[in-house]
Amino acid sequence: MKTPKRIAPLVEDGLVDEVLRQLMSGKEATVYVVRCGDEVRCAKVYKEANKRAFRQSVDYTEGRKVKNSRRARAMEKGTNYGRKAQEEAWQNAEVDALYRLAAAGVRVPRPYTFHEGVLLMELVTDAEGNAAPRLNDLAFTTAVALDYHRQLIAQVVRMLCAGVVHGDLSEFNVLVDAAGPVIIDLPQAIDAAANNHAQFMLLRDVENLANYFGQYAPELLATDYGNEIWALYASGELSTESTLTGTFQHDEKPVDLNSVMREINDTLKEEEARQRARALRAQEERFQP
Repeated sequence: MKTPKRIAPLVEDGLVDEVLRQLMSGKEATVYVVRCGDEVRCAKVYKEANKRAFRQSVDYTEGRKVKNSRRARAMEKGTNYGRKAQEEAWQNAEVDALYRLAAAGVRVPRPYTFHEGVLLMELVTDAEGNAAPRLNDLAFTTAVALDYHRQLIAQVVRMLCAGVVHGDLSEFNVLVDAAGPVIIDLPQAIDAAANNHAQFMLLRDVENLANYFGQYAPELLATDYGNEIWALYASGELSTESTLTGTFQHDEKPVDLNSVMREINDTLKEEEARQRARALRAQEERFQP
């Protein structure tokens, strides 16, 4: 097929020899099957922000570090340069996550290079060598559903042990190759230790898996792996060897409202005292010769 404009720089630089066909077009990128020497890989071309259905959110970008202070200030101000830098950071997040997770043994496509806004990576295939289907495109027996759910929960744990939460995990972001599920689409991946929304997003990822596989194995709908996994992580006890039960004992002890109100009032009084002290210092400074 005709070489897409965004992939042309990779062809010119010798990273891609030929674009074979378009594989899919999603909410954030279009993926092409390409030939690189004797290997067939895929090239993920990120869509421009105004053409992308998936919108960046502070819930996802919170905690991501920007080493260059000028870039950080521009991103905060929303200048043209800042928006471009923000797009680059969004795309680089997936590249960084793929390398990080691949090194941790998580089943993700192997990344090769990121060039001119195009991510060149492994083409995940089925047993016949065809592009692997998405989880959503398949139907399962109860036994296979339970097995794939178990495998994906293990991958979620391995990801969290590497400090990463997918943030948008569902049946649409998982491929199935000859060995089982492979997790894809990670530009919204978050740092579990640096993002205040990490727990919520982990619970949502796990709930999405339970709801999907629960169509084939209804017993999964009654599990609570998400809270169990997060509790182990928060206590520093989570490992790739952790034995999970799918159950979690929630703290149902009633809230002591009087104690909460006392803490709120104490905090308000402390803030009022700080404000009075600041006002007094400002007044003193105005009258100093």
